[in-house]
Order: sequence, then structure tokens, then C-alpha cells
Amino acid sequence: MIKRILKILLVLGFMLSGFIIGLIVGIQIGGNYFTSFVFLGQRGYEATGLVGSWIGLGLFGYLGYRLVR
Repeated sequence: MIKRILKILLVLGFMLSGFIIGLIVGIQIGGNYFTSFVFLGQRGYEATGLVGSWIGLGLFGYLGYRLVR
């Protein structure tokens, strides 16, 4: 039981780190290159940061799941 909880916490940790990394990368890309990008009412670095955080969350969550499985 404790082993399963640790696996879940590890995947959640991967997801959190992916969220943060995706957010930072998205903000950097949007602030420097895609300043006119619009998504969900946001513009520029805010919009690309949102997209990057979702991509990072999903990607790192999947990688974390595959790692602990």
C-alpha cells in the first residue's frame, strides 16, 4: 500500500515539475517570439505560458507514469 502511494506521489511530482518547466518555457517563447499569439482571451507570453504548462503537465505526467510502471 505504501509503495503505491509513493508511486502516485512520484507521478504527481513529475507532473508538477513538468507544469513549471512548461510554464517557464512557454513564457520565454511567448515573450520573445509570439507576442501576438492569442489563446483563451490571453495574449503573448500569458497565452503561450498557459499552453506550455498544459503540455508540460501532460507530457511529464505520462513520462512519470511510464517510469513508475
